Order: sequence, then C-alpha cells, then structure tokens
Amino acid sequence: MAFSISINPNIRKSAYFDATVRDGVQSFSVYNHMYLPAHFGDPEAEYDRLLNGVAMWDVGAQRQVQLLGPDAGRLAQYLTPRNLSATKVGKGRYVPLCDYDGWLINDPVLLKLAEDRYWFSVADSDIHLWAAAIGRERGWDVSVSEPDVSPLAIQGPNAVDVAAALFGDTVRDFSYFEFREVSLGTIPLILARSGWSKQGGFELYLMDQRHGTELWDIVKSAGAPWGIGPGAPNDTERLESGLISYGSDMRRQDYPANPFEMGFGPLLDLTSDIEFVGRDALIRIASKPLARKRVGLIVEGTPPLPSNPVPLLRAGEEVGFVSEMAASRRVDETIAIGLIRADLADTASGLSVSIGPETFAARLHSLPFVK
Repeated sequence: MAFSISINPNIRKSAYFDATVRDGVQSFSVYNHMYLPAHFGDPEAEYDRLLNGVAMWDVGAQRQVQLLGPDAGRLAQYLTPRNLSATKVGKGRYVPLCDYDGWLINDPVLLKLAEDRYWFSVADSDIHLWAAAIGRERGWDVSVSEPDVSPLAIQGPNAVDVAAALFGDTVRDFSYFEFREVSLGTIPLILARSGWSKQGGFELYLMDQRHGTELWDIVKSAGAPWGIGPGAPNDTERLESGLISYGSDMRRQDYPANPFEMGFGPLLDLTSDIEFVGRDALIRIASKPLARKRVGLIVEGTPPLPSNPVPLLRAGEEVGFVSEMAASRRVDETIAIGLIRADLADTASGLSVSIGPETFAARLHSLPFVK
C-alpha cells in the first residue's frame, strides 16, 4: 500500500529541502517538526554508497539547542549525567539526557564551541523547551535558543576524501567528535568528524540557511569523483552497527528505558559531586540489579517488518520488546534489537517475536551484528 505525506507550512523545511526535491527525493519522514528525507528511490543503491563509497544526507532536522551565556556550562552539565569537566572547546561528547525519574529523554551529541557556548545536537524531541525551562527556573544567566544551524552529512569510507577535497588534508587528522569552524567562500560552517553511521564521515553544520542549496551543490560537485549521491540515515546500517536511536529504541512516553538498560552506564558519573537532572533516581536505579538489557536478535523466517515496537516472547510470556527489525544483506538474516529481561539476556532460548497474528522464532545475537 502506497502512502504520501503532505507538504504544508506546519512542518518546517530544511535548508536543503529544495535541493533534495530537485535531486529526486521520493519519501520524507517528520523529525523534530521538520521534513527529513527517507530515500531517493533506490534504497539498495543508497545503502551500497554508504558502505562502499560516499553518501550525502540532508540532516537539517537534527536541530541544535544552543546554550549561551556565563552559566551555559553550568546548565549543560545539569542536563546530563555525563561529567563534562574535561570537555575542551572543539570537542564533542555523546551525552545521555534523563528526566527526574531517570528515564532517557534524548541522546544528543554535545559540541563545546566556547566556555560560554554549547550546542546539543538533538534527536527527535523538544529538548530546547526542557532546557529553557530548567535554566529559567534555576535563575541561571544563560539564553537557550535554536540557532540558524543546518547539518549536512557526508558518510561512507570515501567521505574523508570528499572532506579533504573541500577543506584540505588536515581533516584526515580529525579525531572522532572533533570539530572546527571553517568556511567555503562566504559560507560559514562548523565541520565535525561525526555522523549517524559506523562507516565514517563528517557533518557540515551550515550556519546560514540561505546557503543551503549552494552548499548542497558544492558538496555534490566535490564528491562526484567518488560517486557521491543523495541518501538518508540508514536504519539497516544502524542496526547492523549497533547504533541507538532515541524515538525508535526508546521513547519516554511510550516505551521508556533508563541509561543502564541501553548500555550507557559507563558514561554516567554518579560518584562525583556534580549536580544533574535525575541524579537521585539514577543512584537508586544503579543500586539495584539491572531489570532489562539491550540485546540483538536474529528473527527466523520472512517476517514483515513492523513500523513500531512489538512484543518479545518466551514460551508465550512477554519478556521484553523488539524496537526495530531489518533484512540485513551483510548478515543474510533478519536482524532486530530490543530490550529483554536481564536474567534472560545472555542465554535465553525459545524466544519469539509477535507481529500481528503471527509469531516468528528468534535467537540472541551479540551486538554489533557487523564489526
């Protein structure tokens, strides 16, 4: 059954929207109240480019929450249980955000642009409202806003060659999550070695949306020798690589998870005297045995791929849920990830996935599926 999505003014367009339409986008989803390209008509070719060449993605829907002012660092630290004291200007950090009960509400990348200026590059939720309310309620001297910033990603094994063609060979020495302020002619950018894949790449944070189509075309031209083409964040590759997706793997309103269940425990600092949202709850959760654990699964047969979480069963009893599934060419199986009761996470047999009226046998698999 074919569906369409209406283009109307209550959903925002990215800086690259017109360029993606011109270049053949066939499907959008909605992410952070914006249109996010889903594919350009040939998902298999887009997957191949990501794995073997280089792809360019409009990820303008990956919005930035800016903290600016004398207390910006104070608020940044209060929002995450990860200790930021050693974070230097020009470095990013993967930072889980929790609510006061210890449930995950986002998993952004934090960019420290200056001692008084931070960006949270957020997943799909209204974190700017959360951050602004907390800053105001605590009386801190910090302005919270959504700046004019539109990321464009280049991902794949040849992404570094494209970045070098654009910005020079010094980009080859960037460490992961390192970033610098750069420009292409009059186009102001932050260039970061990052991106939502395990194939390597860069994100170009455009700081003036008026240059969206111009930047898209510059990158397209620079990548032509390496066969660059448009695409979108790829769910199959992210499952194969074990990447986590807030909104897909957990969502506070519908299927909440805490950071220990998702494997974020080593990122949390519960022993120092730093203050952060959810500290008391996380200390309490950490003092008890883990209730659930994130696992990989191989699902047998040819199951339909559900568009929402589905029950994970053992002998007919629900013991967890599967958050997403994909048919993996590299594994040559249907793969899935989800949360299961912790006592079953290592050796459970007799598992199955319930999809509509049918069930499909499943077995545990280590993460990531592909290293």
